[in-house]
Amino acid sequence: MNQGRSSNSSNPALEVVDLNIVVGGRRILTDASFTLNHTTLTGLIGANGAGKTTLLKTILGLIPHESGTIRSQNFGEHGRPSIGYVPQKINLDPDVPIRTFDLVELGINGRGLRRSITKKERFKRVEEALQSVGMSHLADRRVGLLSGGEQQRAMIAHALVGRPDLLLLDEPLANLDVRAENEVVQLLTSLKATTGLAILLSAHDLNPILEVVDQVIYLAESKLASGPTEEVVTTSSLSALYGHHVEVIRVNGRVVVVPGRDSSSHHDYDQQHPNRNLTRSQP
Repeated sequence: MNQGRSSNSSNPALEVVDLNIVVGGRRILTDASFTLNHTTLTGLIGANGAGKTTLLKTILGLIPHESGTIRSQNFGEHGRPSIGYVPQKINLDPDVPIRTFDLVELGINGRGLRRSITKKERFKRVEEALQSVGMSHLADRRVGLLSGGEQQRAMIAHALVGRPDLLLLDEPLANLDVRAENEVVQLLTSLKATTGLAILLSAHDLNPILEVVDQVIYLAESKLASGPTEEVVTTSSLSALYGHHVEVIRVNGRVVVVPGRDSSSHHDYDQQHPNRNLTRSQP
């Protein structure tokens, strides 16, 4: 689906330079730099509490940063940075009488576009967003009655209806079964290719997205490493990031990160995703 974005794909969707984040006296990130290009899928990887959500909210402008630069070169309507966001926790009460269509339409209202576009245009945008995530047939279904995977798709449509250039997703695979997890991963891969989006999704487990990500951003000990998976998720790279020896083991196509005994931030990847293959060609 082509949503008619006017961005210049030769410009990065996002540039972060020397970013420092401190929240409540705790240093979350130190001198972090990375770039997100259009038509790329990036995994933001780290243990629980590593600062993934804080980084996403800082990019959104919801949390102030101590120093550094967050630069988005593409802007949507009203001059706002063109960013869509899917939060980590989704609580959709089965008794709330709101349809999938209504939930997605709220994405237009939330971006301050309600008065600037016609009712016909709003309807068109919602239909496009639903179609892009394969949810057109569930437009009239009460959102609380959707499955976990369907709710995640509806929330992605909610984020897409504003036609962003950058899509941020906070743990979109959490609490999904393997089938729904795979469907969401394939959906994001398709959206990247068909819309030119830059997509950044956070996860504590790399394995479900291992075969599809173009690069990873790995958070640990208030530091960050970014680049192709084969370069970042290695024993030497992660040992330098954690500041002590960390072993990266590849078992039956899975990646397992085993911290040293002196580590206070134990981080083993989930063991429930066999038959993943690390080897892939880079774009």
